[in-house]
Amino acid sequence: MKLSREILRLALPSILANITVPLVGMVDIAVAGHLPATSAAALIGGISIGAMLFDLLYWNFGFLRAGTGGLTAQAYGRGEATGGILIRALRIAVVSGLVLIALQWAVVWLAFLVVDCSPEVRELATQYFHIRIWAAPATLSLFAFKGWFIGMQDSVRPMTADLLVNGLNIGLSIGLGLTMGFAGVALGTAIAQWAGCLYCVGTTVRRYRHLFSRDGQAPAGNFFALNRDLFLRSVGLIAVYIGFTVLSARYGDLMLAVSAILMKFLMIFSYFTDGFAYAGEALTGRFIGEGSADGVRSTVRQTFAWSAGVAALFMLLYGAGGVPMFRLMTTDAAVIDAGRRFLPWLLLMPPIGCAAFLWDGIYIGATASKDLRNSTLLCAAGFFAVWFAGIGFTHTPSAAIHLLMGAYFVHLAVRTVYLTLRARPVILRPLP
Repeated sequence: MKLSREILRLALPSILANITVPLVGMVDIAVAGHLPATSAAALIGGISIGAMLFDLLYWNFGFLRAGTGGLTAQAYGRGEATGGILIRALRIAVVSGLVLIALQWAVVWLAFLVVDCSPEVRELATQYFHIRIWAAPATLSLFAFKGWFIGMQDSVRPMTADLLVNGLNIGLSIGLGLTMGFAGVALGTAIAQWAGCLYCVGTTVRRYRHLFSRDGQAPAGNFFALNRDLFLRSVGLIAVYIGFTVLSARYGDLMLAVSAILMKFLMIFSYFTDGFAYAGEALTGRFIGEGSADGVRSTVRQTFAWSAGVAALFMLLYGAGGVPMFRLMTTDAAVIDAGRRFLPWLLLMPPIGCAAFLWDGIYIGATASKDLRNSTLLCAAGFFAVWFAGIGFTHTPSAAIHLLMGAYFVHLAVRTVYLTLRARPVILRPLP
């Protein structure tokens, strides 16, 4: 097996699918930003806060993708059946989704105890949430399916599911948004999630039914210990990303809209790098299952080489296309003018974020959950330490958003340094 070819076989479908992920958020914001209303900033803010509430919920269940992927990849490398791992993850996903639907009013009430935004933004975000929440069982099940497919070294099925979900989401958000208004954007997302879940059920039954036996189930202790650590990892990530939105909301609808658009732009790079992270996850888990230390080392070297090339391309993209990208998101001149001041921050994302995202995939494949947990808790501490240390010296909304961007990049740097220092003793030394 030529490893570079295998990396590209796994990475390219994921990248193709991931390209559509930021497009969904950008289309949602763009539709809201062009709806007839007294304030495009309030509509963009409503989408941003509404989506943040789902991030707050769903990132807690990131273990359904990460834990399922790592365990499945290692079982695949050992030649074991893996259907039991998926079944266990799907049970957790469906039950958790139903609980979230039942508790939706309490979730909104609790969220707005800490989220400070204008009454108009709050009303829009609440409307968005109560529509999208009905797709919770489907969304969480998609986490489990995606992790399992990646662990099975199958990047085509998750790509097809993502393209289906995101393509429908874009089309329905535009169509329903223009006919129903703001509520149509949320409804389009919910319908797309259910369509993707039904596709995954069908393709799994059709292609992989022979794997669903009692063999291949992760031991309960290992499964739950791994997912406990990955849950705490999600808490660290949630603290940073939700903190970013909550803190920016304190400085008015204009700064909230600008920071929401900036975060969408930053995440475009992560979705490209995640393609190689998924390849690293699948191959690292597989080689660990096979007991191949050389395979793991080669996977690390070559996925980093490919990711470095992607980082260089994105520095050029961000440097040349910042203002035109803002204009695609909204026609509001005030939002575009305010956004110009923050464009230089985009250039830091590729060099600082590349290793952080790639190590995540490799550690997940190795099921090195304790170090993933520790890295994200430390990076959350770094984020808030920078914020609270600097907030007393900021006297304008613009200065506060600059500080927030600086804190975000400190969190990425902490993740990169910690995971790099721990890679040799955790990933390589345990192998012969």
